[in-house]
Amino acid sequence: MEEFVTYVLYSKKYNKIYIGYSSNLIQRFYSHNSIATKGYTIRYRPWMVVEVEFHMTKTNALRREKFLKSGIGRKYIHKMILPHYR
Repeated sequence: MEEFVTYVLYSKKYNKIYIGYSSNLIQRFYSHNSIATKGYTIRYRPWMVVEVEFHMTKTNALRREKFLKSGIGRKYIHKMILPHYR
């Protein structure tokens, strides 16, 4: 059975966050930091993984990603997660 993760990346150098989901976090993280040649994440490298949440279904992972990208979700990230990494 395939497992999905919702993840939060943090660029300490630029104080930026990126929120996403994947069924292969290691490959996705490698892409954000090294492989990708276009998109948002290439401008703010290097990234570190600061939060990973496991989900049994893609639907649940997408739902959580959508919440974390909302205003309330971003406030949660900045208040509860990032203070440990700044």
